[in-house]
Amino acid sequence: MENISILLVVGSAIVISLWAGKSLNRFRLPVVIGYVLAGIILGKSFLKILTPQVIEKASLINDLALGVIAFLIGAEFNFSRLRNLGKLIILIALFESLGAFFLVFLSVSLLTHKVYLGLILGAVASATAPAVTVAVINQYKAKGELTSTLLGVVGSDDAIALIIYAFASSIAYGFMVHQGISFKQAIIYPFKEISLSLILGAGLGIILSYFLNKCKERQDYFSLIVGFLLIGEGLSWEFNLSELLVIMVMAMVGVNLSFRKVEQSLASLNIAGFPIIASFFCLASTRLDIHLISQIGFLGFVYLFFRILGKYLGARLGAKIGKANLNIRKYIGLCLWPQIGVALALAIVIERDFSSLGKEGVFISNLAINILLFTTIFTETLGALATRFSLLKSREINL
Repeated sequence: MENISILLVVGSAIVISLWAGKSLNRFRLPVVIGYVLAGIILGKSFLKILTPQVIEKASLINDLALGVIAFLIGAEFNFSRLRNLGKLIILIALFESLGAFFLVFLSVSLLTHKVYLGLILGAVASATAPAVTVAVINQYKAKGELTSTLLGVVGSDDAIALIIYAFASSIAYGFMVHQGISFKQAIIYPFKEISLSLILGAGLGIILSYFLNKCKERQDYFSLIVGFLLIGEGLSWEFNLSELLVIMVMAMVGVNLSFRKVEQSLASLNIAGFPIIASFFCLASTRLDIHLISQIGFLGFVYLFFRILGKYLGARLGAKIGKANLNIRKYIGLCLWPQIGVALALAIVIERDFSSLGKEGVFISNLAINILLFTTIFTETLGALATRFSLLKSREINL
């Protein structure tokens, strides 16, 4: 199977992912879970059709998908949208993301005595997947203040998670590459990388906005966006910068400074990028290794428990500072458990960035993605039930 064509791998992943996603959608489950299940079944733990050697050939799909995901997140993070969301939603999204990050970071670091592992898993823990939450809201036709606030929070969460990851992964990388350095020294290198990523992203965004404002045809918008997306990824690789941060900032600046509407082009990018993203989730999930269950063990439980606790306490604190009503304060933190989505994308970035750092780097990257995939079984199923419970107690749905 190692000699299989990359086109056959990608084409099969797209078709199988689509079928699996649609099958689960009949049961009102998010399609992304179907993509993940398809990958797990086809991967090295079960049918062994998509082996690591085969997946390696399709690495370009990972890069393209990560670029599309980062661009779409950045494009959603625009100034007019932030004004419409209001202070409360931004506070909740910020505190629940940081709450999960800090509690997972501290607990994992204390348990393993590895600060870099705590930073990496903490960054992954900060992300919340909107798919399950939105599916529950749509299924029960929920309406009310909690529902509206929740939709705003899960829509803003991914951008915050990418920023947290950019900082945390750079510091973790510094600790692993330069063993024995001080915390101050470990901060200087990441700060330089992040600053240059922000500058490059903003610069590309300004240039992108200039060309977008000159465009007259819809297809020109789309072509420019795709072109700059690839340029942003390429320059990030050339200068060893954070591609996720570069592309997200480029999209945010480019869209905000464009006087002409680009919503249709972004919708086109969403549609065109769908098969790439679907195959990405399928191929990424093939990495599940059931032989690592014994190694994950208690660490997986610690990650799961403190992620949920951090989300709940952080959301409650943000809601209190934002002077939200009692229902929002009590229940919004229970609606933020689902994680599969951007968190899986971050796990793939971890694998690519840290696998080159010897055995420890390979171990950490495998551990991160397997902890994520194993705990997803609980976060997606129990998360849907917790969301339904919260909306029911808030009297925003009727069963």
